Amino acid sequence: MLQKAKEMQMKMKKVQDEIKNIQVEGVSGGNLVKVVLSGDYELKSIQITDNAKKESQEIINDLIIAAYNNARENLKKKSSEELSKITGGINLPFDIKFPT
Repeated sequence: MLQKAKEMQMKMKKVQDEIKNIQVEGVSGGNLVKVVLSGDYELKSIQITDNAKKESQEIINDLIIAAYNNARENLKKKSSEELSKITGGINLPFDIKFPT
């Protein structure tokens, strides 16, 4: 049983490292704003179209926030998919810590 737990811990560590390398995109306003987020929630890029730049600063801010939130949700889904591959569908949190 302990051996199986250690194997699971190693697999989880590997998946967590792989998830950090994932990049997902989030969009808002019908693709007026796109953001890219890494697997460890680091914002990698923001693209604002010329049409979006014609809007007020408040609207642009809202579009950026909405795109980030969309990317964050996409990352959660992608992370869950990767974790379920090794857990056989058992829902475990991405940041679970196993005893060493």
